Amino acid sequence: MSSEPSQPPPRRAPQRASLAAVSRHAGVSIATASRVLNGSSHPVADATRAKVLAAAEELGYSPSALARALVTRRSRIIGVIVGDIVDPYFAEITRGIEDEGAKAGYMTIVCNADRRTELERDQLSLLADYQAEGVVFAGSGYAGDERGDELAEGVARARERGIKVLSLAMRDFECPRVLVDNRAVAFDITDYLISLGHRRIAFIRGPEGLHTSALRLEGFREAMARAELHADLVQEGDFTYDGGHAAGRRMLTAAELPDAVIGANDEAAIGALAALRQGGVAVPEAISVAGMTDTRLARFSDMTTVNVPLYRFGALAARRIIDGESEPGAAETVLPHRLVPRATTRRRQ
Repeated sequence: MSSEPSQPPPRRAPQRASLAAVSRHAGVSIATASRVLNGSSHPVADATRAKVLAAAEELGYSPSALARALVTRRSRIIGVIVGDIVDPYFAEITRGIEDEGAKAGYMTIVCNADRRTELERDQLSLLADYQAEGVVFAGSGYAGDERGDELAEGVARARERGIKVLSLAMRDFECPRVLVDNRAVAFDITDYLISLGHRRIAFIRGPEGLHTSALRLEGFREAMARAELHADLVQEGDFTYDGGHAAGRRMLTAAELPDAVIGANDEAAIGALAALRQGGVAVPEAISVAGMTDTRLARFSDMTTVNVPLYRFGALAARRIIDGESEPGAAETVLPHRLVPRATTRRRQ
């Protein structure tokens, strides 16, 4: 009677030695072994330290990152709280944080707040529980936010625990900031369209009450006023493709199209661009379209915009957390922007 050849038993992954095993091997208490292996400042005799390190090497011990963080309060975690995780604006910022952090052995945790202050507050608390070394607020805050005081209190508590907090836009709590002059960004793109001979310029605003939205609307109105033009073609928007698309459809139903359209960000501008083209309007022959921030979508669409150094925002924020340069009194850093003319705008005929 034949029998099947016996199969070798499956290999089992080697188990990581425990802290208790190291302490037994070195003949010391678990508390002493933990102090040595997790970098505690508690004094330990040199001979004892040497025994613990030798036991750990012999057994192949690798300390838990979380356990080490609880002892040293340095987790090498950077938390990033974004307004909308699918928005390319935040994706490019986050990539800058992650790339810079990875060079120094840091892990980046991204939290999506849907531009809701109460979620930002809860996420900050959770990141603090994980001993995050730093937290970056990538999005803007709201003027007169009824939850703003709660978030400000949470930021103050996090800072008391040694967590470094930075923001990449205007916020109503005290922390260092790395940002761009949003009023100037909107002024420059509006002024450029005016220089092309456009007079009736529509503006798709961002979410109501958001500091960034207000600043960009102010920049648009300032440029129009300086040219002695009416700034009454303002459309509601929410920084999304769908919001821009809806604004574009509303323009199609108006008695007269504007000469040009500016989105308060690239997503809104691309949504309007799509709606206009779907409605049979030639861009830029009949109407010019421009956005702000110069995300990848703007580059793919060959759309005129204003470049904001999003990746550099993130990289600089990460570097400040890693280097410990994020104390409350740190100066505000304003990064430069630049106009990027492309194929969706042309001189008015």
